[in-house]
Amino acid sequence: MGSISIILRRPPYGTVDAPEAIRHALGGLTNEMDVKLILLDGGVAAARKGQDVSGTEYSSIEEGIKDCIDMGAAVYADKASMKDHYLDSGDIIEGVIIANGSDIAERISESDVTMIF
Repeated sequence: MGSISIILRRPPYGTVDAPEAIRHALGGLTNEMDVKLILLDGGVAAARKGQDVSGTEYSSIEEGIKDCIDMGAAVYADKASMKDHYLDSGDIIEGVIIANGSDIAERISESDVTMIF
């Protein structure tokens, strides 16, 4: 089928953006699309490992990111955004690809469709 880049720019909790981005990514994978989930700006916090949502009304975004990776999505975290949010490679979920802006732009340009959350 086709390919899609899903860009998540908002933090993982407090809005529906992160769960919706993951839902669309999983839907694309179910429909055999080539899915790239790209985490920019506050969205890089979705890749933080060890997220604890106990005592909140939120579902774990970490589990959704892991599901995307397990189903074959390429998940990218923007290196500059990680620096801005005090994350390094040891802080993020295994399987998330750390990429610079030009690499991410290249991945987006290869996609048939781009969605931004």
